[in-house]
Amino acid sequence: MKKQVYAAALTTAMLGTLLAGCGGGGATEGAGSSSGGTAGTAGGEKVTLKMMHLWPDGSNSAQNKLVKQIIDDYQAANPKVTIQTEVLENEQYKNKLKVLSASNNLPDVGFTWAAGFLEPYIKGNMFTPLDDLLKGDLNGKFVSGTTEAYAIDGKTYALPVELNIVPVYYNKEIFKKYNLTPPATLEELKTVIKTLTDNGVTPVALGGKDAWTSSFWYMYLAERIGGAGLLDKSIASGTFTDPGLIQAGRTMQELVDLKAFQKGFNGLSNDEAKSEFMNEKAAMYAMGTWEVPNYTTNPDVPQAFKDKIGFFKFPTVEGGKGTVNNWVGGPGVGLFVSEKSKVKEEAKKFVSYFVQKWGENSVTKAGIIPATKVDTAAVQLPPMFTELLSELNKADKVTLYVDVQMKPGASEEHHNLVQALAGKALTPEEFAKKQEEALKAGK
Repeated sequence: MKKQVYAAALTTAMLGTLLAGCGGGGATEGAGSSSGGTAGTAGGEKVTLKMMHLWPDGSNSAQNKLVKQIIDDYQAANPKVTIQTEVLENEQYKNKLKVLSASNNLPDVGFTWAAGFLEPYIKGNMFTPLDDLLKGDLNGKFVSGTTEAYAIDGKTYALPVELNIVPVYYNKEIFKKYNLTPPATLEELKTVIKTLTDNGVTPVALGGKDAWTSSFWYMYLAERIGGAGLLDKSIASGTFTDPGLIQAGRTMQELVDLKAFQKGFNGLSNDEAKSEFMNEKAAMYAMGTWEVPNYTTNPDVPQAFKDKIGFFKFPTVEGGKGTVNNWVGGPGVGLFVSEKSKVKEEAKKFVSYFVQKWGENSVTKAGIIPATKVDTAAVQLPPMFTELLSELNKADKVTLYVDVQMKPGASEEHHNLVQALAGKALTPEEFAKKQEEALKAGK
């Protein structure tokens, strides 16, 4: 299922009076029984909700603290409810979600991605519809265009908490040292890369082992070369033969040849690549706006480092059909309630509460763009946050991540293929052919 997120729909509500306001083993917090808990709150019985999320302390400390605060506040207001949490990093979370769904043992509340990722869970009757919440306390709370990405056949199965785009962050001090300016075109980017490599500096931190990170680069090149909507149309039609898609693969391999990415990038995780950027060993890092807290509000990150970080829009390509105001992004993760939960109504109450409190506090406490509207008159936003919102306001289009648009089988194959493309194990033509085969398989 394909869901498009258009900038006009998103930003109308975002700026002005109302504003859109996204390591090791799992960590378990809280106490209580496993998924299902007790029968409910009727008669004053105690209830345990099991929740799973993907923001470990350390790598995502701002989000982690906000989740804990929301849970603490909810439990204080509802003393008979205990919320037990399990926290896993991104890839571990996805893998465990698959395992738990196979055994019909999903947590009462968890997070999911939209569109193609969501579809098999709906077909398997794993998530319960949440349209009643949209008609109740959450009526009119969401930015237009965000909840639709979680709807299938007219029913909404998850509620988004984030709205993300992917800028290219850069270290201003490193750029200044080598008299560099943020590149506006691909040729300028190549010049920046050459200057940095000539001086022994890694140009771009990229964790290709978690191939969705490489997909950001491929997506931007495809959109800049082939124009806004090319990827959407290709995925919807199940074809991948447009010359722009093949040229994007060729250009990506040119960047690899220029040593744009750190040595061994295809064997490094995103967390490892992020560490390279945070430790100032790489000059640039293309990642979602869920990283903005590390450059604005995260108290664990030194202010001296935050002051060095800026961002720029992905450069244009000479002769390409795309514009600099086309972004890769879309709604981030959304909350689901398990259809098999024995405490479904309490889980829904918590989800409604969580979405509202996240929207009220994520701007100031975590520097995150939420999917809900919030009055900005009473909040003071970090400069980078304000600048990104301003850019989003000018956006022509926001293309939803292709691996999210695709069905799970095609999405998994996309990760394998884009990793092979970046590793030069496939030609751009072979990459496009195999991606089309995966799309046509319809899995």
